[in-house]
Amino acid sequence: MHVPPRQRLSVADWVAAAFDALAEGGLAAIAIEPIAARLGATKGSFYWHFDSRNALITAALELWELRHTEDVIAEIDALSPGLPRLRALVVGAVESRDDQGARAELALQPTAGHPLVAPVLARVTRRRLGYLAAQFAELGFSREGAMRRAQLAYTGYLGLAQLAHATPGEVDLSSDYLDTMLEVLAGSAPR
Repeated sequence: MHVPPRQRLSVADWVAAAFDALAEGGLAAIAIEPIAARLGATKGSFYWHFDSRNALITAALELWELRHTEDVIAEIDALSPGLPRLRALVVGAVESRDDQGARAELALQPTAGHPLVAPVLARVTRRRLGYLAAQFAELGFSREGAMRRAQLAYTGYLGLAQLAHATPGEVDLSSDYLDTMLEVLAGSAPR
């Protein structure tokens, strides 16, 4: 029987598998042996690319930050400023509540104090709040009012993601709900 040669794994393969594990089971799921088994690899392959589990965790967190913050912001920036961007952010956040990035974010919350997780969560939160505040400022809110609404929007997203995760099917995610959410967040905007 002919066994095809194994394809050599890349750093990106390991990071993607670690990110999958993170989204499925949190920080504890980023474990070398189970990820190696998932990839059909050995621990030696892991150590060829990384010097420690912490290096793999750091890379998976960086991937989450890039894909689910920086890439999203770049995509939204391509839209017209004001309500179109805000709508795209709200709709995108609600529609992606079951995606890998949202699952990873929820999985990271219990380990928010971990020395590798804490700075990434803080950086992502600052970036997201700052971006949201800029969108509200585009609508004419003062700096303070824009930041307050940004915090309301972000905590609403986190709460909605948690509810949808904990009680699927019990949360109203209809377009009527999204319209109401946008009305509340953008209402009373200076005209």
